[in-house]
Amino acid sequence: MDPEVTLQEEDVEVSWTLLSWLASCLMVFGGALPYVPQYQEIQRNSNTEGFSTRVCLVLLIANILRIFFWIGKQFEVTLLLQSVVMILTMFAMLHLCCTVQYTNRVSTKQHRLSDLDVRYFWKWSAFEDYLLFCFGFTVLCAVVTLLLLDSAMFVETLGLLAVMFEAMLGLPQLLQNFHNSSTRGMSVKMVLLWTAGDVFKTTYFVINESPSQFWVCGAVQILIDVAILLQVLFYNQDTRIKLG
Repeated sequence: MDPEVTLQEEDVEVSWTLLSWLASCLMVFGGALPYVPQYQEIQRNSNTEGFSTRVCLVLLIANILRIFFWIGKQFEVTLLLQSVVMILTMFAMLHLCCTVQYTNRVSTKQHRLSDLDVRYFWKWSAFEDYLLFCFGFTVLCAVVTLLLLDSAMFVETLGLLAVMFEAMLGLPQLLQNFHNSSTRGMSVKMVLLWTAGDVFKTTYFVINESPSQFWVCGAVQILIDVAILLQVLFYNQDTRIKLG
């Protein structure tokens, strides 16, 4: 065998390995990057009205379910690590929102998980309540998974639920923008990074032949991202017309 051909094959293999490693790193940490500009926006303005904390609810449930899906159907470890990073990111966002809302609060009235008031679900005043809810949800999932782990139908349903929740990631933000008739306070950079990330990960799922639930989820997310970007254009144009 020609030594030059062998050397070229080795170079290609090394390059492919580096690209695969880079793609895996982007998958693990890329999902958290869109929240950096939104985090900075909230810190800078001390205002959380433009960001829907229900985005955090959707992602926390989706990624907790995905972890238990991995236990039943062990797909790429990269996607498992991505879920762990995303959960930590959502807790960081919630902690910031609770801190800002506490600082800006005029009324002394606080809403707690222990009140069991559905009107204020996911609108609690204390960060600890969000942690407690997620802990309780995780324990419930663990018990049910332990009992039904041998059922292939349960495992597939678990994966479907995980990706369905994740597919709805942008929906709370879409609805909040519609309710406010504005995208003020929402980081457009966050949505652009959502879109880029969703295109990348959907391509990743297809290339790596991940379970079909994953790429279907990615396609739905891209559509919602585009809808939010259209809101940005519409509400900005509407504001300019009103002003002049």
